[in-house]
Amino acid sequence: MKKLLRFGIAGGIGFLVDAGVLSLLLQTTPLGPFLARLVAIALAMATTWVFNRTFTFDRSGHSLAVEGFRYGSVGVTAALVNYGLYSALLLTLPDLQPITAMVLATAASVLFSFFGYSRFVFRGE
Repeated sequence: MKKLLRFGIAGGIGFLVDAGVLSLLLQTTPLGPFLARLVAIALAMATTWVFNRTFTFDRSGHSLAVEGFRYGSVGVTAALVNYGLYSALLLTLPDLQPITAMVLATAASVLFSFFGYSRFVFRGE
């Protein structure tokens, strides 16, 4: 239960990074909602890796490179699900705000992320 709570905290921090970067880029750059979201997801993923590695899960026993690759593999897969849902929502509901689409898409990818990280990335050998 403690891991799930810490994972939730990491996700909350990642969500704030994602939403903050997305909002900032939408307000200050010409990137638009699709490219801005790619940047925001990448920064949020890096943030959650550091938090999860430090506070949520025990060290994996793998080298930093292997652990990073595994984290990235799960993270990219979850991000593709997240980004696919985000894009589909924006394309099918053109009046939907990008932040609202981000919230809905992120909620849908949370469980996949937790099980991927806890079972594939940070489990010991």
